[in-house]
Amino acid sequence: MLCCTTKCGTLPPESCFFSLICSTGSFMVAVIVLLRYAHVIEKHQNCVLNTASLSTGWICAAGLIMVGNFQVDNAKVLHYVGAGIAFPTSMLFVCLQSALTYRLAKIQGEYNVAHLRLCMTLLAFVALVLSGVFFCQESFALQHASAIFEWVFCVIIMLFYGTFAFEFSGMSSDTMVMLARGTLGPAGKEHKVDSLGSLGGPILHLHPHQPENLSIL
Repeated sequence: MLCCTTKCGTLPPESCFFSLICSTGSFMVAVIVLLRYAHVIEKHQNCVLNTASLSTGWICAAGLIMVGNFQVDNAKVLHYVGAGIAFPTSMLFVCLQSALTYRLAKIQGEYNVAHLRLCMTLLAFVALVLSGVFFCQESFALQHASAIFEWVFCVIIMLFYGTFAFEFSGMSSDTMVMLARGTLGPAGKEHKVDSLGSLGGPILHLHPHQPENLSIL
């Protein structure tokens, strides 16, 4: 995106579309990262990798907004600062998520997803390194190659986000409700049941492997 925005898309309406795409992408990144964070806590438990992934994902979203709204012709320094934030943090995010997937995997299907994410992480790292190396060169052809590798990196990262569909398909309907109330996790679920009991409602003793949702409560 660095070279691409330098060579093209610097004038309206292309620059407007670029800004819109980056802003929309930033919002989607923030939402997906939050959903992944909530899903890990609900299905497993919170950990350092999960919290670090949430932080890096949101920092990446902030950098992406800067890239889209401070473009090269108008605010070159801010544009490069945003790119310097977005690219490394997105790389760190996929690394953390790959490690987290291996840590939480229990069945063969989950290990297959972990292997897929690891391969995508390695490809993204190679594309990012080549993009940075070519970008530092003065040759127009090499800078053009840098832009190509930047877009390859972005496509791999987007496909990586798409793999979260495997986990999100099993997400319960009350995940975000509990997250908004700050009661997500095993302790929060116990507190929720105790609160219902104190109001005179029945307390249901659920099997440890039985899914919990609002309709059952």
